[in-house]
Amino acid sequence: MTDPIVFIIRNRVKEGMFDDFRNHYHKSIPLTETSKKGTIIQLAYINDDATEVDIIRFFPNAEALDLQLQGADQRTKTTYKFIEPTSIEIYGTPNRYALDMMKKVAGSGVGVSIKPQFIGGFIRNKPG
Repeated sequence: MTDPIVFIIRNRVKEGMFDDFRNHYHKSIPLTETSKKGTIIQLAYINDDATEVDIIRFFPNAEALDLQLQGADQRTKTTYKFIEPTSIEIYGTPNRYALDMMKKVAGSGVGVSIKPQFIGGFIRNKPG
């Protein structure tokens, strides 16, 4: 068992493509929710002028991140019609599979930052 992983991908929305991206993203959520059981949290946030979207995912361990990344090449082909990644941040220690994928991403010009050392914190299951 490894420490939790936070994965943030920052994207530029292609001009005039926000509505198409939003529709695509909303359609993808049920599939991700059912097929990627290790993805505990997936949230997307857009800036005020709909030119940037950040997607945040939380995984209980590195194995769950690996599961999320499996098949990502195929899924991103469609998604990248609407957005372009500008950077990826990983908080926690990914497995070799994820590290190899991030090397490929970094080789394509997308900035990749990894902060591997988890020093503590908590996750609240329910507020209150």
